[in-house]
Amino acid sequence: MDRTPPSFKKPEPWTAVAPLLVDVATGRKPAELVVRNGRWVNVHSGEIIAGTDIAIVAGRFAYCGPDASHCIGEATEVVDAEGRYLVPGLCDGHMHVESGMVTVTEFCRAVIPHGTTTMFIDPHEIANVLGLEGVRLMHDEAVAAPVNVLVQMPSCVPSAPGLETPGATLDERDVAEAMTWENIVGLGEVMNFPGVAANDRKMVAEIAETVKAGKTVGGHYASPDLGKMFHGYVAGGPEDDHEGTRAEDAIARVRQGMKAMLRLGSAWYDVEAQIKAVTEQGVDPRNFILCTDDSHSGTLVNDGHMDRVVRHAIAQGLKPITAIQMATLNTAQHFRLERELGSIAPGRLADFLIVSDLPGLVIDQVYGRGALLAEQGNLAVEIPPYDYPASAKNTVRLGKALSAADFDIAAPEGANSVRARVIGVIENQAPTRALEADLPVVDGLVGMDRAKDVCQIALVERHRGTGNVTNGFVSGFGYMQDCAMATSVAHDSHHIIVVGTNKEDMALAVKRLGEVGGGAVLISKGEELALVEMPIAGLMSDERAEIVAEKAARLTEAMRKMGCDLNNAYMQHSLLALVVIPELRISDVGIVDVTKFEKVDLFV
Repeated sequence: MDRTPPSFKKPEPWTAVAPLLVDVATGRKPAELVVRNGRWVNVHSGEIIAGTDIAIVAGRFAYCGPDASHCIGEATEVVDAEGRYLVPGLCDGHMHVESGMVTVTEFCRAVIPHGTTTMFIDPHEIANVLGLEGVRLMHDEAVAAPVNVLVQMPSCVPSAPGLETPGATLDERDVAEAMTWENIVGLGEVMNFPGVAANDRKMVAEIAETVKAGKTVGGHYASPDLGKMFHGYVAGGPEDDHEGTRAEDAIARVRQGMKAMLRLGSAWYDVEAQIKAVTEQGVDPRNFILCTDDSHSGTLVNDGHMDRVVRHAIAQGLKPITAIQMATLNTAQHFRLERELGSIAPGRLADFLIVSDLPGLVIDQVYGRGALLAEQGNLAVEIPPYDYPASAKNTVRLGKALSAADFDIAAPEGANSVRARVIGVIENQAPTRALEADLPVVDGLVGMDRAKDVCQIALVERHRGTGNVTNGFVSGFGYMQDCAMATSVAHDSHHIIVVGTNKEDMALAVKRLGEVGGGAVLISKGEELALVEMPIAGLMSDERAEIVAEKAARLTEAMRKMGCDLNNAYMQHSLLALVVIPELRISDVGIVDVTKFEKVDLFV
């Protein structure tokens, strides 16, 4: 039987089909699909109920109970679960599609076989390049997706006013307009936490517009300080936070009425420490949500998505049903969508998984809106590509041809050596360290110290073609060869970040990104070792996810050959300009101390 849906448009609202659901549940009309003999993973009651049948019509569950014989008609498709588990489709409570290097459609193709049927996305990456137009492009693509892709309106573009210059800006008027769009479910992570705590006019207005619309305000409190600023931030309205890295962070948020979002992305490993709040300290798990935040294409294709996060949470000591609640019902309740998503129960969208091993979360089939979407790890439907307009491309504007001299760092007059501030990479975490290093001076120019793992970092302005280059130093990548890695994915303002041990290679890498319209490239001694083209806003590829994953794997391997063995080093690289997460960052304005939210001199 060809199960390919005729279209992927959303099912009718519950209110429109409620009489039909009642008729099927009572046996007056037949269901379209009945799944028999399953073990119902009931996230409402916390039970696993054997001998359960489910009946589906119009893309929604109509009946969940011990025997659905009365729901079966001549045309009803019947599937035998054979005693396997019936699990709600998984939800990612906070994520950025752009971090996957692919479009919304390709992201869906990659994650559906892994059981993700709902994603809450914050497209603030494309917003920093294309503004409200970019948000609308991703919103409209999300509407056409075969699963539930719900959008949070970006709140902080720029993320830290005065400390970076994005390609576009958004304000409360844009937020108010977006709140009227069909797939907008709330305000994206409010990263300007000092602004909220200080009653910044723009932040107050954006949060107010969201609350007036009855939608959820996303949070981002990236500081270990749980004192007055934290309390002011919570009082300002954000309802969740994914920036915690310690058990006390999760506990503090939950005690204040927030949802603690625990993330396991490609490079962020924050579940293990924070889940101890539940497993060791007994905090109520209802206010914990699992998410990925940032997953790159290689992780999606090779390792998984929310199934990977759930398995990891179970491995930390959570009961399987509790981990599943954190990736389904808890998420739906947080976004005020409990009657639509997050459980196998009457009226909800028929998003579910047939799972043969619950602790290992071995997914045999994935259903979305009552249609079989994936089986044994492979898509069962064809999802056509989604085309972006020309206006979303050719966004890398360098203004001039860069040379090695653009990366020269002049020393103070007469100095034989300098003490410089150095951005210190922390493996598997978003924060950085504010380091210092004594560096040599040769012919008036400050040099790197490869033996001590101090190489050069530069941020090249790419939105307005100013030709501006900010230079600095970074430690933690371990490069031992002449090389440079550059990317136009540079959260959040998305200029070009280039890290290298050789200035000629740095110039060539930036030039190459200008030629292809953005992406990521590694150059060594003038030779291109790896390239991932991302022409859509300089953030996303227009190729299939598996092709992008292969190119990303070549990039990772090339970085490793240069001496970098960091886990997911590309992701660490792309966050070095994120001026809302401590401690030290680089932007088009200069070197930024995020503990003080101020520009600082490169030299101490």
